[in-house]
Amino acid sequence: LGQPVSLSEETAVSAIIDNPDAYVGRKVKVSGLVIDVCSRRGCWIYLAGDREFEKIRIKVTDGEIVFPMEARGKQAVVEGVVDSMELTKEQVIARRKHHAEETGEAFDPASVTSGETILRIRGLGAEIPSL
Repeated sequence: LGQPVSLSEETAVSAIIDNPDAYVGRKVKVSGLVIDVCSRRGCWIYLAGDREFEKIRIKVTDGEIVFPMEARGKQAVVEGVVDSMELTKEQVIARRKHHAEETGEAFDPASVTSGETILRIRGLGAEIPSL
């Protein structure tokens, strides 16, 4: 999907989460189990990290790559550039509200008490061999 995956060295999701400053702006290759897929446009997936309960979002430009719903539960290899986004409290509320609408989950705006930093990978290419 998208551009061919070209990097030979793989980066652990935990390494990116533990030391984001070393990776922001850099192209990386990560792999893991696809645990969620955007059901509206296939414009993002969540990959499980190498440690329990960790995940990272892979966001692609709408239409450049469309992740199929069948990718959920499959292993994927993704290449992209690590991004860090500083969000205000209002932006976090809007983002979580939008995500809740996409997934059909309940969302309480009062659950957001501050802004946050979002770490994600801007996906350029992906391989999901079992599709």
